Amino acid sequence: MIRRVNLAGNPNLGVSIAVTDKLALAPPNLGEKMVGVLEECLQVPVITTPISGSSLAGALAVGNSRGFLLSKYAFDKEIETIKKSGLEVERIPDRLTAVGNIILANDHGALANPLLSDESIEVVSDTLDVDVVRGSIAKFKINGSVAVSTNKGVLAHPSTTPEEIKFLEKTMKVPADVGTVNQGTKLVGAGTVANSNGVLVGEKTTGPEMARIEESLGFLEGLL
Repeated sequence: MIRRVNLAGNPNLGVSIAVTDKLALAPPNLGEKMVGVLEECLQVPVITTPISGSSLAGALAVGNSRGFLLSKYAFDKEIETIKKSGLEVERIPDRLTAVGNIILANDHGALANPLLSDESIEVVSDTLDVDVVRGSIAKFKINGSVAVSTNKGVLAHPSTTPEEIKFLEKTMKVPADVGTVNQGTKLVGAGTVANSNGVLVGEKTTGPEMARIEESLGFLEGLL
């Protein structure tokens, strides 16, 4: 299922929401109606919780079906709330705290900011149980902002080169392609929320953009 929606007028859904095939993390003030939209489209339970006291779960958390990684400033209470889902939860012990912006992950692999420390790389690998590769996309090191990955595919920044596409496919072990969201926004990771069950994009996303997203992330259902 692919659906257009804004959060209180904000089309940058990927900054506020972190999702995997097991769970979605969303802002505590999301509201019952929007929680229902997430549950219907993504077909996973939704936990509404701040991360590091912030409503930007998408920027401060990243995960897969095995666990979630959070900013090193995440509070113990927030971690315990997420752990109730049965998933592993760990902090990234690094000065780079916006882990959702700097790490791209699915159940098959992870692409991390080249500046991430060896200790943090090990935490990512152990928590998500995947091989972790350092690298960039389209000359950007904010991999989670310039791309979105599910267990079906990767959608990346339109300046991603053919060589980088091959690198993404090898790392994430799924097909990859390029596209935009929200009428030409190139930071597709910041503007998109997706797992293997569904995808949410901002309301300004055009029909052609949605068709590219649908193809790249492996969705064959009709557009809403």
